[in-house]
Amino acid sequence: MTLAEQIYEALIYMYALSLLFYFSDCIRRNAGAKRTGTGFLVVVWALQVFHVILRMLTEGHFPIYTTFDFLFIFSFSIVLMSLVMTRIQRSEFVILLLNVVGFSVTVLNRLWFTAGEISLHNWQTVHGLLIMHITLANLGFAALTVGAVFAMLYLFLHRKLKNKKWNDTVRRLPSLEVIGKYMDGATLIGTPLLGVSIMLAVLSIVAETRWSLLLDLKVIATGLAIAIYVGYFVFKRRKQFSTVIMARWTLIGYGFVIISFLSNAYSAFHRWTGE
Repeated sequence: MTLAEQIYEALIYMYALSLLFYFSDCIRRNAGAKRTGTGFLVVVWALQVFHVILRMLTEGHFPIYTTFDFLFIFSFSIVLMSLVMTRIQRSEFVILLLNVVGFSVTVLNRLWFTAGEISLHNWQTVHGLLIMHITLANLGFAALTVGAVFAMLYLFLHRKLKNKKWNDTVRRLPSLEVIGKYMDGATLIGTPLLGVSIMLAVLSIVAETRWSLLLDLKVIATGLAIAIYVGYFVFKRRKQFSTVIMARWTLIGYGFVIISFLSNAYSAFHRWTGE
């Protein structure tokens, strides 16, 4: 096992410990467990940075070209966003849900993929576009994940309040207004990032005159996701639907984002090397 693999194994263990302490705090209010969970999360972030630096030194380039790299950077973004959100009051459940996603991606990435395999950096004329496409897609995916988490919390809290079911979990969540605000903000950030990413993908196809790829399953699925999110903001601006409907709309859009990612196995776009 290489040093990079050992570091990856270590960060999985640290991530699991962080989740356990956050879970403990969410079940029963425990400030000490929350601080410990945050501490382990900082260690996870540091190990992720070390892992990237080590691979850069080993491979001679920033690791960004493979599915493994994409998922690794996604989990890195989730951890970084979680650390930022520790400054927000009553955000424990948001952080827990985000890191359940981040931890799952981290573990599955270790089981399913290998660092450095099927590199795409041999694209020639679209090399710069490829890097920007991957970076923006990753940031957009992370931001929309945050939006989806807030949408789920909004629907959960709305249902609890509607049924007048008060408990400690409800009291520890932000208000519906605050959750809706963060849901809108995260979606507003993620949508243009994902939109520009798909534009760059289309431009790379045009640059190499591979017109058939415009009908690729991944391109279509991502386009549908963006259309749903754009519709979200159009209807939001016109105030035609309640925030509950918009939260559901957010989750539908995120569902298409997930479909887009899962379509990698059937997509020709990411198997294209530009040759």
